[in-house]
Amino acid sequence: MATTTVSPPAPGAAVPGRRRRTPLARREARWAWLFLAPWIVGFLAFQAGPMIASAWLSLTEYDVINPPEYTGLDNYRELMADPQVARSLGNTVYYTALHVPLVMLISLGLALLLKRVGRLQGFFRTVFYLPVMTPAVAVGILFLLLLNTQDGLINRGLALVGIDGPSWTTDPDWVMPGIVLMSLWSLGSTVIIYLAALQNVPRDLYEAASIDGAGAWARFRHVTLPMISGALFFTLVVNTIASLQMFTEVYTMYFGNRQTQTSFNSDAATFYVIHLFQEAFQFLHMGYASAMAWLLFLIIMGITLVQVKLSKRFVYYEGEDQ
Repeated sequence: MATTTVSPPAPGAAVPGRRRRTPLARREARWAWLFLAPWIVGFLAFQAGPMIASAWLSLTEYDVINPPEYTGLDNYRELMADPQVARSLGNTVYYTALHVPLVMLISLGLALLLKRVGRLQGFFRTVFYLPVMTPAVAVGILFLLLLNTQDGLINRGLALVGIDGPSWTTDPDWVMPGIVLMSLWSLGSTVIIYLAALQNVPRDLYEAASIDGAGAWARFRHVTLPMISGALFFTLVVNTIASLQMFTEVYTMYFGNRQTQTSFNSDAATFYVIHLFQEAFQFLHMGYASAMAWLLFLIIMGITLVQVKLSKRFVYYEGEDQ
């Protein structure tokens, strides 16, 4: 039986079944890489590089002054036994559990109201978003004054209706509610996201539901919520990540003012990132702080993966088979 010998293609010859890139495509690819280069350099220099360095430092004892000394997993073992880490992480999770649902519920309610405003929608949209532009340090100082026990505006308002306002900044039982109240100041971005999602819900669906006899609550439950579930999921993930990294406003209120520090001797406001900051820049335990940072990274990644996994059951995307 005769055999056929297939010789390899000559150098530079076109390979059957493989499309050769045209000169225009190669030129466009070069320009694409050129425009991507600043981002790639920035990512390597300011994100990937520091993350690799932090991973190495988490395995060392480093105080900035002396060279790092390799200690293996000692920092991580110390993390597991440090009561301050557990306390600060508990405060952070508690704040997140209060903050995220409140922001989502209030923002959705405001977005539903904005949808009905009509011509003034643009004005109120701007009003709700302006607080997001306020610097975090300014927000901390502002709410330190608003929540003041003696002459704070919030307690004065409560006094007008006969309510004796709590000690928002000194009573450990009221510190966290005060911080959550402060955090609602910057919910404008979530409101805008929900408003955009609500405006994209087809009116035909509401009309069809009304013809079928659905009331306002049924239309909201069976039409509005499924159609904006993508936006709800996005804000859930983003607000959870932001809450677990809460730092600037709380540090400004409770740890950046000497007068506040002298009157506040509780750990109720010590968030995880604040404790990390203190270990790194106050006590110069850079290796230990790096291990804390990686623990927080793993916690955030784990929570996000769980949210993504659960989203497949609750999030509806148009064009997908349900």
